[in-house]
Amino acid sequence: MAIKERSLYVGEFRHSLDSKNRLTIPAKWRFSGDEEEVYLALPNPIGCISIYPPKMVAKLEEKVEQVSLGNKKGQRALARLFAKADHFGCDKSGRINLNEKLIAHAGLDKESVLVGNFVTFNIWNAERYEEYLNKEDDTDDELTQILTELGV
Repeated sequence: MAIKERSLYVGEFRHSLDSKNRLTIPAKWRFSGDEEEVYLALPNPIGCISIYPPKMVAKLEEKVEQVSLGNKKGQRALARLFAKADHFGCDKSGRINLNEKLIAHAGLDKESVLVGNFVTFNIWNAERYEEYLNKEDDTDDELTQILTELGV
């Protein structure tokens, strides 16, 4: 089946995480073929979950391939990043199922906020999202710095 991907993720949507750790993706963000395992979910160092659609997964793959085995910091950063990552598709109701590691990373409980970043989107704990928007300290941790250097 050919995947016709949407490439525009804008807006802010509030949805509840259900008892089976499923979260509904906004209908306007879904696309033909998204029931396949096409999304990649990554623990974002800023405290949310970043969701990459197929087009961005391909770009990320190119960047990851460029990290040499001799780059110890890069390899450690990738291990930390992908250890909590997951891939999935939507069910017939447009829901995705998040793993426990990602839920714990983002502090998700009931109300979640899905925020478009144009070519990707993030899933936030509602309270953490408000704190992030109002935060003035932009000190990056080591993982953030390394991932930035790697272009990931």
